[in-house]
Amino acid sequence: MARPAVKPPAHTTGLAFDSLALDPRLKAAVAATGFSHCTPIQEQALPVLLGGRDVAGQAQTGTGKTATFLLALYEHLLRNPAPADRLPTQPRALVLAPTRELVIQIHSDAQELGQGLGLKLGLAYGGVDYDKQRDHLAAGVDVLMGTPGRLIDFLKQGVYDLSKAQVLVLDEADRMFDLGFIKDIRYLMRRLPPPSERLSMLFSATLAQRVLELAYEHMNEPERVSIEPEKVTADRVRQTIYHTAVEEKVPLLVGLLQSILQQTPEARAMVFVNTKAEAERVWGYLQTNDIPAGLMTGDVQQRKRERLLERFRIGELAALVATDVAARGLHIDGVTHVFNYDLPQDAEDYVHRIGRTARAGATGDAISFGCERYVYSLPDIEQYIGQKVPVEPVPTERLVKPKPRVRLAAEDRVAPKPGGGRSGGGSRRGSSSGRSGPRRR
Repeated sequence: MARPAVKPPAHTTGLAFDSLALDPRLKAAVAATGFSHCTPIQEQALPVLLGGRDVAGQAQTGTGKTATFLLALYEHLLRNPAPADRLPTQPRALVLAPTRELVIQIHSDAQELGQGLGLKLGLAYGGVDYDKQRDHLAAGVDVLMGTPGRLIDFLKQGVYDLSKAQVLVLDEADRMFDLGFIKDIRYLMRRLPPPSERLSMLFSATLAQRVLELAYEHMNEPERVSIEPEKVTADRVRQTIYHTAVEEKVPLLVGLLQSILQQTPEARAMVFVNTKAEAERVWGYLQTNDIPAGLMTGDVQQRKRERLLERFRIGELAALVATDVAARGLHIDGVTHVFNYDLPQDAEDYVHRIGRTARAGATGDAISFGCERYVYSLPDIEQYIGQKVPVEPVPTERLVKPKPRVRLAAEDRVAPKPGGGRSGGGSRRGSSSGRSGPRRR
């Protein structure tokens, strides 16, 4: 979606939302959010979906796909009344996402776009509010959004059933495979009405064969819609790589961030690290070196992660240190810099990471550290994005001597489950997930 303008902004198309066959209440909701023209994925997918046909879409986070499936979902429910024998505990729509943060963000967007529609929304994800979520669903919801683990938990308890569902949305399908959720997804899909009796939408960063097999098995002859992933980010992101030694990475990161914040106090950066232990170490150094930072890993309690995300969104935190569980699903406007503290080992993850900046037509900076431990993945990354990442000499004046780091407090960690493993529900293998505002220092 795009902000109102005399002419459509560069990152949108010429198709205005007003020209789509949307219910007047939905058009009013869209207008109230300040959006005017469709992004490419919306231009291609919405006419198909509004025509009642299924879609399997290839699109990255930040392209407007969430608004795409929410508008189609709402329109379908408004056009097609619930079956007369439907019970309150039988949701009319199911939205599946791989991570808690993504589910929370989808729910937030759904509340914004669904104002005045009279549809009740429900959430099911792990880590928090088990009894509250169960009681809310037992009272009846129209649209159920959640992660696979918690959804199956409540389904097996008989809290709700899916036999009257009219819409299915599967978001980040490739991530579902990566996290090992595919058996859970198939379990839930088998409990829905037949594909011909519902509108189904699947979105994925890639439409690999495994994703397409899932689509064709559980959807009704879906139309494929693809947006080139490289064009989503690389065109508007200034990319740089510094070939650093491992021991230079913390000094360089601290020095660069201090310089950036001195010049632009409102700047916000996401710092991606490959392991939870290293992410915690990096976060500890930022905290003691005048860089207010949040930490997003599976070891941090869910409630604390949600608070940190909100503080980052409104500008209270200058940086967010995250593992790749947070590389997808985070809809945060105003991220000015992305740091690949560790180069990702998967080329697609590089695109997902740098896609956290340069959103909604803005520009941004992606700065990578090519240390001896992870630089071997650089050729695959450059082949995937179709260009060389510009190399800059390490700015020695930015190699500072950081103060000793702090450590994550024990009370902020997820408590271990008896017999090993972490608590959290809804995501057994990982977890991930705004608007900018003035920084309060």
